[in-house]
Amino acid sequence: MGYLAKLRVWRGDKSGGQLVDHSVEVSEGEVVLDIIHRLQATQAPDLAVRWNCKAGKCGSCAAEINGRPRLMCMTRMNTFAEDEEITVTPMRTFPVIKDLVTDVSFNYEKAREVPAFDPPKDLAPGEYRMAQVDVQRSQEFRKCIECFMCQNVCHVIRDHEDNKEAFSGPRFLMRIAELDMHPLDQTDRKNMAQEEHGLGMCNITKCCTEVCPEHIKITDNAIIPMKERVVDNKYDPLVWLGRTITRRKSD
Repeated sequence: MGYLAKLRVWRGDKSGGQLVDHSVEVSEGEVVLDIIHRLQATQAPDLAVRWNCKAGKCGSCAAEINGRPRLMCMTRMNTFAEDEEITVTPMRTFPVIKDLVTDVSFNYEKAREVPAFDPPKDLAPGEYRMAQVDVQRSQEFRKCIECFMCQNVCHVIRDHEDNKEAFSGPRFLMRIAELDMHPLDQTDRKNMAQEEHGLGMCNITKCCTEVCPEHIKITDNAIIPMKERVVDNKYDPLVWLGRTITRRKSD
């Protein structure tokens, strides 16, 4: 049996906006995206919302529901009480284009700054070999659907607009870690992570891990190990000694 949900949806654009109240019919088994689509079809045909797969795999419908970043297509209506007011707003970290649609181009700019996988020059793609443990570690990071909710909750960029130039955010620090941990990648990405992508600005509050819809342990399995690699590379006396000996031999 259906009921009427109390929905508050942010309407506006980059110049400003406000929350607008609606009552929308809900049927059994529906998710928030279904209700947004019904609102669009019956009351607000000009409502802008981004979505694609409706299966939790494209990341397009990320928004803030009752203040928490979630995928609208994976947030079931039966997780809310029937008399509960549900607020849907755009992701706060990124500029609003219209209504629930934000400009996430910042993330694509950061993606272009990460050098691609750099395999050995003497190996053809069919000759790549990896230990299973390395495959499994990489596979966790590659589950990312680029919903950018981790970027949205990261307070380093959420609360400090001027940090965006120097800090790539958890999604791309994870990408750098994935490549640096790849046994066939030839590029040393440790200094790059620290100097060019702002690894040191992350203070591991784990908010990115908490909102990841793919349950990737971004902080524990990518960012913290990458910080440890950077420290080892810069301050471990054995690493320093090895580099010194190698330089002397090459001279």
